[in-house]
Amino acid sequence: MVRWKAACGAALIAFWAAQATAHLGDARPADILHGAASWYGAQFQGKPTASGEPFDPQKLTAAHKELPFGTEVRVTNKANGKSVVVRINDRGPFVGTRIIDLSRGAAERIGLIKRGVAPVRLEVLSRV
Repeated sequence: MVRWKAACGAALIAFWAAQATAHLGDARPADILHGAASWYGAQFQGKPTASGEPFDPQKLTAAHKELPFGTEVRVTNKANGKSVVVRINDRGPFVGTRIIDLSRGAAERIGLIKRGVAPVRLEVLSRV
């Protein structure tokens, strides 16, 4: 019985350790992150992103504070279950507790335009 309790306790600790990400920049493929998403659009058309590429609001791109440029992330809107895969090419958001800023094109795919901000699930798919 004692061995079983120890094994269960160790399994729970391992599970919660895997769920907690101290530094989002340390996220690895298949990591899951949760938070709020927002979007940005036309006012930045053609302006350089933090990665140096011109911003195109219709491309499926996003800004994240720490994930490396080129990282692909599946963003799922928790309110409606819609998801989109985006590539990180910019830095941000720098408002409140938001964890990702989507291009307008990506925001449209998950039904975020009208509401502006929504709870999302991020799944890191690949890193450069």
